[in-house]
Amino acid sequence: MNNKFTSIIIIFSLILVIPIANAQLTLGGEASQESIEVKMNIKGEVSVKHVVRASNTGLTLLLFDNAVIPDKNYNALNEIGKEVQLGIIDDGLGNKSVYILPSKYNTIVEYNLENITLKDNLFNANISYHEKFSILFDESIRLIFVNNNIILLDDKKGISVSGGGNIEIEFYENESKIIKETIWEENKFDVEIITDSKIQSFNFNQAEKNINFQINEENKFVTVIMSEELLGGPYIVLLDNEKISHSKFTEEGNILLNYFIF
Repeated sequence: MNNKFTSIIIIFSLILVIPIANAQLTLGGEASQESIEVKMNIKGEVSVKHVVRASNTGLTLLLFDNAVIPDKNYNALNEIGKEVQLGIIDDGLGNKSVYILPSKYNTIVEYNLENITLKDNLFNANISYHEKFSILFDESIRLIFVNNNIILLDDKKGISVSGGGNIEIEFYENESKIIKETIWEENKFDVEIITDSKIQSFNFNQAEKNINFQINEENKFVTVIMSEELLGGPYIVLLDNEKISHSKFTEEGNILLNYFIF
């Protein structure tokens, strides 16, 4: 067993999203979309909903990668609830699209994606699209990682990916947290540690203004949530006395520090 010692001395980091090119095969015009929603749940299921604006010409709508659709008889609904028949297009390069007939109503196209992978209690999904889209999560999902940066959802439903692009999403199947009480100048503060690894030897050093603890596994995310008053900042994270990179996020008087143990 490799014991790692981590120390915090004393996010909102920019999320890097890589734009992708749109090289789809189209029939008619490219669909103009009112909204694009991706939904994820705690079972690892993913669904997509496109709202395509009405058009008096036929339109092609590019689907997300890993779209699960039937080979034939694939239908959608328009905004007044009437069924709309779709034509499936496959360019032979793995890009799937649907052809939408002319309509004076918006068309709602829905389908599922392949289930996302689960490894060591952490769901992982790579999502890409060439236009702006939103990702919504179950209420039970409180904390997510976006391109290795932490986001605490709380009462927020999800995130928006402006301009489209490639994005990696991760979240715990079962979020495990440890709460340690610290005392500074007779005031009590809770320090919350979220990780899949066991935590030992937790210590708060008031004189040196640092928190340190032992973690017993590698390849794990560690998230520390504490009051801004406790350490103040700026923050440095050390692993076995070596500085490591971390992301920082401020939420309603609390600091969230997230890093990865290699």
